[in-house]
Amino acid sequence: MEYLSIKLATMDKRDKELKKIKDEVLKCRKCNLYKKRKYPVIGEGNHKAKIILIGEAPGATENLTGHPFCGAAGKILDELFSLIGRERKDVFVCNILKCQPPGNRNPRKQEIESCAPFLLRQIEVIKPRVICTLGNFSTTFIFRQYGLEDKIKGISHLHGKIFEAEKTTIIPFYHPAVATYNANMKKILIKDFQILKNF
Repeated sequence: MEYLSIKLATMDKRDKELKKIKDEVLKCRKCNLYKKRKYPVIGEGNHKAKIILIGEAPGATENLTGHPFCGAAGKILDELFSLIGRERKDVFVCNILKCQPPGNRNPRKQEIESCAPFLLRQIEVIKPRVICTLGNFSTTFIFRQYGLEDKIKGISHLHGKIFEAEKTTIIPFYHPAVATYNANMKKILIKDFQILKNF
């Protein structure tokens, strides 16, 4: 208990707020996804990150470990960071949903309404300079949150483009998983990721 007290005392306000969110997610029963989860995938990385990457929802591997992007797509993500001279620990990585939908289906409205407030609070605490959305789903969600509804199109039209919102830059990317079943997409991901060098 003494070690825990010392650890909590050395945490700054940002760490404490993110821990509070984590504790709430661990207890969350707002939708039925908690019934099948092994671990919620809360998000991880630098709590003072200038860049947040947001995916759609955890997959099977993430559900088993509690870590975001730890499967095949995660390896591609690590490679993309390496190619621009960065590491994943430099950023914060998370998803809209904290629990895996059955069969990796798309998130449902009620699930998003239950879970997305956790993500929005994480963004508010971290205060990133850049939000990178990964894929159609997270791009549409974040655009709506930042008043960019009129810009919403498919990710094939939006990827690699820079959108300015209040106090935040939003850059949509293809989801790294696309490169696991279409090798040609990796070249596009590599090209798009070069944009992050500027940040």
